[in-house]
Amino acid sequence: MNNFVCVCYGDKYPVEYVQKLYNMAKRNLTKEFKFTVFTDHVKMHKMVSEEINVVKFPLFDLEGWWNKMQLFHPDVDLPDTTLYMDLDVVITSSIDCFFEHEPGNHFMGMNDFNPVTGLWNSSIMRFQHKPVSNHMWENFVKGRSEFLKRYPGDQNLISHLIKDNPGKLSVSSFPDSWTQSYKWYDRKGRRYSAQDWTFEHNGESLVTVFHGQPNPHESDKKWVKNAWK
Repeated sequence: MNNFVCVCYGDKYPVEYVQKLYNMAKRNLTKEFKFTVFTDHVKMHKMVSEEINVVKFPLFDLEGWWNKMQLFHPDVDLPDTTLYMDLDVVITSSIDCFFEHEPGNHFMGMNDFNPVTGLWNSSIMRFQHKPVSNHMWENFVKGRSEFLKRYPGDQNLISHLIKDNPGKLSVSSFPDSWTQSYKWYDRKGRRYSAQDWTFEHNGESLVTVFHGQPNPHESDKKWVKNAWK
């Protein structure tokens, strides 16, 4: 069984975002999949459709985006292949390829929109839980206090632990053409200033990542409204 997962913590995003991500995944996947949200929300199971598997975080002492690291907790039940996406994405075309591309790899990342960083953007990831958990969680627990001070966000740490130090894991990146930023970089090193933002779909990406303001519900673009529902 393929897994599609997300995380929802605190009040950063309303529950509506979880439901709409599930709706978009259902429309754009032909593969059978189980949709799971990991959360600290005590009533979410009453607020989303019954097809969504609502699971409480294993731990409750991580803040903000660091909760994404809990995807790799050894107690998390994610057999087979797992595709993760952030809540602030808009899926506009079939995403079967995210499961099919280089299926033998333990971990697939998405290249950051700013190529200068050399990081993966953790908005989209695919992984085999057991081997990645054995590598990721063990190292995270060992250096947790230092990591939370040293790195500004989860994607910096994930890039450090998996991309730069993969150990015995086989890792790679998704094709850049599959994803686009709603506003910032075009992966050619150009960051557009606010007055140059046009918020247009580039015509080829399958998933648009919003990462910061505005969020999908704030967009007045027809192509966003047609997809984010």
